[in-house]
Amino acid sequence: MSEYQYYEFTAVDRPLTGRERAELRSLSTRADITATSFVNTYEWGDFKGDPRKLMERCFDAHLYLANWGTRQLMLRLPKHVLDPATVAQYCQGDSASAWTAGKHVIIDLHDEDEDGTDEWDLDGHGLLASIIPVRARLAAGDLRLLYLAWLRCVQSEEIADEPEPPVPAGLGTLDAPLTAVAEFLRLDPDLIAAAAAGSAPAASGEPTTAQLRTWVIGLPAPDKDAILADLITGGDSHLRSRLLRGYRDEHPADASTPASTRTSGQLLAIAADLRAGRERRDAEQRERDRVRRERCAAAARQRHLDTLAVDRPAAWQRVDELIATKKPREYDAAVQLLVDLRDLGERDGGSSSFRHRLAELRAVHARKPSLLERLNLAGL
Repeated sequence: MSEYQYYEFTAVDRPLTGRERAELRSLSTRADITATSFVNTYEWGDFKGDPRKLMERCFDAHLYLANWGTRQLMLRLPKHVLDPATVAQYCQGDSASAWTAGKHVIIDLHDEDEDGTDEWDLDGHGLLASIIPVRARLAAGDLRLLYLAWLRCVQSEEIADEPEPPVPAGLGTLDAPLTAVAEFLRLDPDLIAAAAAGSAPAASGEPTTAQLRTWVIGLPAPDKDAILADLITGGDSHLRSRLLRGYRDEHPADASTPASTRTSGQLLAIAADLRAGRERRDAEQRERDRVRRERCAAAARQRHLDTLAVDRPAAWQRVDELIATKKPREYDAAVQLLVDLRDLGERDGGSSSFRHRLAELRAVHARKPSLLERLNLAGL
């Protein structure tokens, strides 16, 4: 396979209409199309549609993957649950951009493999499913996805040395969907760790039922009426997320920290220091592992020689038997046994005796070039 492109679109807030599904089918006769999704893989040719237009009209999430290094993730949310101005604080480059279309704001996260390395074992199936829960968390006010988008721009050096935007809580404890986003966009773990140092701990969890009940009781009557109307009519699929965000706005225990004095350049420098320290620790650990392996191998070697020393004449007899077979594999075994006898002689002060026996052996088998060649290669 010379090419791999994977396209997946998902509708979350409403199902596709029959007309929309028919239009999608006109774009691809091979795609898997359901009431909520469009999935297709291309090994030759290209997708005929425009992902941006499809996101504006039909879908709430899109993932694209190509084996030449391109990766793209798009998410669409209603503007009444995600303020475009908030998104603009974080999406500031080619790697993370956003635009509005009608009642929605669409986030476009993008990464190109800087080394241009082709990836031949890609499989996009399941990736979007592992990522899409971040959309609901974003709607509920968790801005960590947006901060990761900003870090993607920093990593790509698309942002000048400017102060970072407000840092959401919990960057040091990314959940599985956010981790999937970071891995998909190939975010530097050291850069995430550098940013997490300025992030407050995540909140202990969702507000309790009692806390929410007390908060709802205190809401103005018109707000309660609007909530009930949306609940009954299904007019707002993000009602729960919007209410949770409202609660958190009034109880900011897990709110973003104020904009700090750290800059994108400082974060990159901190990440470089973290990387250097991690690589140094890894190298030290590798050296410790190497020394341990060598000690274990040396101890095993000494135990083997101890066993051989119990009956050296039997070992020499075995050498003669192996050579007598005139078979290449047995020649190899004989040479290895001779190497063991040499090392045993050097250890126990019997080198001269070994050399004498070896000279006799070479003389006896002087007409066996294959054996002599093996002896020479083994330094015997």
